Amino acid sequence: MKQGAHGSAATGIPQVSQAPEGSGVPRVPSQGRAAGVGLGSDVDRARGADASAPTARGEHTHSEQPIPRPRPVVQRASVRGQILDALRTALVAGELTPGAVYSAPALGERFGVSATPVREAMQQLALEGAVEVVPNRGFRVVERGARELAQLAEVRALIEVPVMLRLARTVPAERWAELRPLAEATVRAASTGCRATYAECDRTFHRAVLSLCGNEQLVQIADDLHRRAQWPLVSAALPPDRSHADLITDATEHTALLDALIAGDLDVVRSLVGEHFAG
Repeated sequence: MKQGAHGSAATGIPQVSQAPEGSGVPRVPSQGRAAGVGLGSDVDRARGADASAPTARGEHTHSEQPIPRPRPVVQRASVRGQILDALRTALVAGELTPGAVYSAPALGERFGVSATPVREAMQQLALEGAVEVVPNRGFRVVERGARELAQLAEVRALIEVPVMLRLARTVPAERWAELRPLAEATVRAASTGCRATYAECDRTFHRAVLSLCGNEQLVQIADDLHRRAQWPLVSAALPPDRSHADLITDATEHTALLDALIAGDLDVVRSLVGEHFAG
């Protein structure tokens, strides 16, 4: 696949580029002179050096700091990050089948990049538990059952419910009202029926709520658990209308919860968060 100067034609992912010769980027001259040897010294005369030559050529003297050699802007981490996001989306959308094995070169061809950033991204997913390494073959998407999903929901509830109840007693109504656009965004995403789109909006809303506690470590842990809970089940063969209905129900609970938080109704908040994680 041909790639342009700015990245892959298929994905638009930027590629690493280096400054060509004659581009105006400063170059560091050769530093063959020993440190501490001055101009016009015996060493220079022994070598037949012209004392005026270094200045004429623009070379630095022993009293000047050397100019660091320019380095190309490496965007490898950016490429890996984009591929990681794309793989996570494919996981949630069901485009990567549980139990199937995928090789880094094949996925790299799909995304229009080399196998290296794909392999690095898949290794990150392996650390997160989404895939497992299959030696000499690639990565297998982990097969998950309802029991694991229930366990994740239980752990999330243990972390998030107490925090939400505490925030319900301390955060003023106007702060909750600021989250209204995020709750409404989950409803719009659910209406599309796209699980990947909804998953991102869902996590964004929950992160915004939990961030009000001021504990970044808690927010990161909860977000990781939430992401894991969004991976498809091996038996996720729900009819499209049923899957769509589940998204709508989940999103509606967000707006209802926000209404209760704004009203300061702790009983309703307690009931809604319990139902939300149980569902």
